[in-house]
Amino acid sequence: MTQTLDTSSPSGTVEEHTRTQYFEHVLDLVAKRRQEFEEKRHVPRDVIAEFKKAGIYRAGAPRRFGGEPLPPARFLRLIERISVVDGSAGWVASFGSSLIYLAALPLDTQAELYADGPDIAFAGGLFPVQPAERVDGGLRIAGRWKFASGSKGADILGVGVKVEGDRSGRPRTALLRPDQVDIVDNWDVIGMRGTGSHDLVVDGRVVPEEWTFVRGGEPTVDEPLYRYPVIPYAAQVLAVVGAGVARAALDQVITEGGRASYTGGPVAADRASYRITVGRAEAALRSVRAFFYDITEEVWQTVERGDAATAQQASLLRLASAHLAKTSFEVVRSAYQLAGIRAITDGSPMQRYLRDASVVPQHAFLQEGMYDGAGAVLMGTQPFPGYL
Repeated sequence: MTQTLDTSSPSGTVEEHTRTQYFEHVLDLVAKRRQEFEEKRHVPRDVIAEFKKAGIYRAGAPRRFGGEPLPPARFLRLIERISVVDGSAGWVASFGSSLIYLAALPLDTQAELYADGPDIAFAGGLFPVQPAERVDGGLRIAGRWKFASGSKGADILGVGVKVEGDRSGRPRTALLRPDQVDIVDNWDVIGMRGTGSHDLVVDGRVVPEEWTFVRGGEPTVDEPLYRYPVIPYAAQVLAVVGAGVARAALDQVITEGGRASYTGGPVAADRASYRITVGRAEAALRSVRAFFYDITEEVWQTVERGDAATAQQASLLRLASAHLAKTSFEVVRSAYQLAGIRAITDGSPMQRYLRDASVVPQHAFLQEGMYDGAGAVLMGTQPFPGYL
């Protein structure tokens, strides 16, 4: 029996009901075109346009500029649903949350950014951070940046810079239009092939300082979503992709449990080892999701009532994300092994699930070191720099 992920809205307005119906259309579209994403190594703009119609990109835009900001748990469940169908599509859609970064821009800049509507697809490559020179009119930007997921479908792109004399200690992001940036088509990887995480190259463009911001900097918009911890949320939207892929992989082996063996042996569902592994994987995935969404709801309730999230809450968000990514990969690996010889064929979805799930815990936000940071906070010692 497969698990249904609830993405419904509790308020139940006609507009939200229509958007929910359109979201189901988006899932069908992703299912039909996921092989195309793999082959092209990006999600095409016309699909991004469908994500916009489903409200994915306005979910992180401020209400004062026409956005419809979603509570994090609701947005995360949408990304998880997309990821069940295709991990790459879920990864790209997850950047609908990244507009929360832009809440640190001056209000006049945001008003200009959203002048034509709140459905803005933002992508960027922050690292390696490149030096920027102050000149007349702003900052002169030049260099090359990696891992700009979703760059080919973006309306605006960001790159990481360090300005001489800037004492904040954190990199700044400079925003540019797509026609100011060269996208180097070099995303050649084993998993998440459809994310289009190419390199960005900028050759001496001048960006006004009011079109730059510090990621995680103080927001100029006073709405609950922009009080939610920014960097932990960035980790969450990626980790939940792994959960969606794990759900798909586990459902696959549950469905295939009644198939006869090629060798004429007992069907999988009649073998205790198969049933035990499925049961353990199901328990592991449901347990880690419960922790993940429980701390998400706790922190949201904190910021919604006007309080700041505590350092321990922010740390638990990071811990839950890293643990979700790791556990999801372990679930997929177990499912892959249960699937047997069928899993190795190009026609089997299992090999794609394995490849995609393996990428998620490799992300810098989700690696093993997050356990160290969380342990430090839990024990009242100083975590490594940049953790909080």
